[in-house]
Amino acid sequence: MSVTAWWQAEEARARFLADLIAAEVARLRPGEPAAAPLDMLDSIELLSVAAAVSEALHLHESGIEDLLLAHRRIEDWRAIAREALTRFDAAITFRTSGSTGEPKPCTHALARLEAEAAGHAGLIGPRQRVLSAVPSHHIYGFLFTQLLPRHLGGLPVLDLRGTSPAGVAAKLQPGDLLIGHPAWWGAVARFAPGALPPDIIGVTSTAPCPPATAMALRDRGLARLVQVYGSSETAGIGWRDTPDGPFTLLPSWTRDGEAIAAPDHLTFLPCGRRFTIGGRADGAVQVAGHNVFPARIRAALEAHPAVAAASVRLMRPEEGDRLKAFIVPRDPASDLAVLRGTLAAWAEATLAPPERPRAWRFGAGLPEGAMGKAADWSCLAEAG
Repeated sequence: MSVTAWWQAEEARARFLADLIAAEVARLRPGEPAAAPLDMLDSIELLSVAAAVSEALHLHESGIEDLLLAHRRIEDWRAIAREALTRFDAAITFRTSGSTGEPKPCTHALARLEAEAAGHAGLIGPRQRVLSAVPSHHIYGFLFTQLLPRHLGGLPVLDLRGTSPAGVAAKLQPGDLLIGHPAWWGAVARFAPGALPPDIIGVTSTAPCPPATAMALRDRGLARLVQVYGSSETAGIGWRDTPDGPFTLLPSWTRDGEAIAAPDHLTFLPCGRRFTIGGRADGAVQVAGHNVFPARIRAALEAHPAVAAASVRLMRPEEGDRLKAFIVPRDPASDLAVLRGTLAAWAEATLAPPERPRAWRFGAGLPEGAMGKAADWSCLAEAG
């Protein structure tokens, strides 16, 4: 099926730019409740936002990217982007979440992403609408809210961000495709009232979806939950629609002479196209769709003057979906309640939201197993 370029639709182009600009302004102005309009940015901020748009859409390939700096109306930016994309639209660049520092650019050929979206369309089948709880300027949102709707016949896209789980349930209609991430799906599973309408298919990505969440959604009436495995660097790699079974390579991937530079250790089953996922190759864990590195956070905590040693890990599914920290105080006589408050305030001011531990434990030394190696401390009683 032939589809038109994604950016030719005014609504799609406007949604992409709005999400990208809002994210860049939020990065420049952390803590502000809402993104400032372009005419409220100072010249340095405007330059940064224009550079982010130019990088993402490769406006430099058209030679008219400097026009962004001459305008402060979002309508003008949408028109400039459209003109630039008529000249070059063969590639698009996304950025990683940047939980280890500066976000990393990841460039993809648009034709490869279109092939993936066409594969998803075949796996999902006919739908009536797309309802999305994810931004459209990250690769997952782009694939499923910009490209996929066109491959499913030009479906309308509704934005669910800012809608409560009860509100989501009220907006659903049979035949909808619901796009979310594991933390969002967990909230729907817990708080959406009653059963979901029939024939609702969900999609989740950005982090592993706990099997308990997938099963709870099934119990609420979700017809199918498609879990997509991939990354900003690779785009989608595999999919599954069972809570904890192996993944299957997407149709756009082959293993013949093509290395799969996945962020995790993959083990392929004898059939060749199905695989299971081991630990991250780079030590990252996923918190609310962001790559977070416990080793970096541990080092940051150990630089605090009140901390002698620290250990950081992801909560187990029954504990939650954030980070936990085990702290050895530098002063053994520390008031642990005061220290907990001090460290929580320090994390609030120093670390990005996904990096902040949400549970603190304290002890005289880091837990060790019988062989003297670092041990899991999930079973230890919390001190203080």
